[in-house]
Amino acid sequence: MYILECSDGSYYTGSTKYLERRLEQHQNGEGARHTKSRLPVKLLYYELYNRIDTAFYREKQVQGWSRAKKEALINGNLEALPGLAKAYRDRKDNT
Repeated sequence: MYILECSDGSYYTGSTKYLERRLEQHQNGEGARHTKSRLPVKLLYYELYNRIDTAFYREKQVQGWSRAKKEALINGNLEALPGLAKAYRDRKDNT
């Protein structure tokens, strides 16, 4: 599972068995529709799994996260992840 930063600042989350080859595909405009029009892309984060179905599950989980939660993961701020999972209306700082 990996997270790319696109040239427009957006994030793209994907999964693959062959990370280096997939990154090359993205850079060559042969990747996902989202990245084709936002080149170049930069690898920000990745996780390794023994099974592609586990990586795919994790991809779908992270895709549903807010930008702030993805940035906490990218930056290794794992203790912040549970707090970022709370609904906006349940957060104390929702002013």
